[in-house]
Amino acid sequence: MSVMSDQPGSQAEYDRHIAVRATGDGGYAADLTDGWAVGGGLNGGYLLAVIGNALRAANPDRPDPIAMSAYYLSASVAGPATVQTRTVREGRSTTTVAADLVQGEEVRITALATYGDLSRLTDEVATTADELVLPPPEECVPNTMAPEELRRFAPLMARFEMLFDPAYAGWAVGEPSGRGALQAWFRLKDGREPDPVSLLTVVDALPPVTFDLGRTGWAPTMELTVHVRAVPAPGWLRVRHATRNIAGGMFEEDCEVWDSAGRLVAQSRQLARVPR
Repeated sequence: MSVMSDQPGSQAEYDRHIAVRATGDGGYAADLTDGWAVGGGLNGGYLLAVIGNALRAANPDRPDPIAMSAYYLSASVAGPATVQTRTVREGRSTTTVAADLVQGEEVRITALATYGDLSRLTDEVATTADELVLPPPEECVPNTMAPEELRRFAPLMARFEMLFDPAYAGWAVGEPSGRGALQAWFRLKDGREPDPVSLLTVVDALPPVTFDLGRTGWAPTMELTVHVRAVPAPGWLRVRHATRNIAGGMFEEDCEVWDSAGRLVAQSRQLARVPR
């Protein structure tokens, strides 16, 4: 049985790509697609959503990722994979779960997560965060205008629509701003609306923020932690990546995701290797 989106009847490309099949004893089979390739491996956010979908299937009463931390041990490749899940602790409102994504005999990713039901959380919001303001979509730069070399390097860019803030898109023409930030409108193909599991992909969908520092290329993720704060409203998402420090051949990348209702629905930080 394939486990698809929680949107009834959805057959969007994204749902097919993250689908898993139960194999018993907390195990799930997946077919990883090269449509999410970037550089020398598959996109870390896509892989995290495959794991997240398996954990959702394993915890149907608490289907939403609330916090997830993953360590990327080796580069995943297109083809068969398994996700082995286990329950670490079941609490009154959340469940702590663990998962390994395995190909052959090699563990590619190991993750620990807190799952719950975001629809049951309080509506109270108190934030000092400034809402991400982007130019209107028609004034932004679509990812379809990315250089051909970049699109060959990162086939995943065909999996979604992305409209870059022109003030942060100079890297595409060899004029990076040097501020260490990227921001854009984002939505998946096929009109597939965002949900909590898809946010695990969104936080890693923009090009590496090092592009804005003139350092282009594949930036392998070493560790990625995501906090999902609310069920996103339908429509375009607004996404911002920023970094403050490059040291030892590594950089951190902080992400904020805002939904069409003006809510901060996801936050993440990852540690990645600087592109060579």
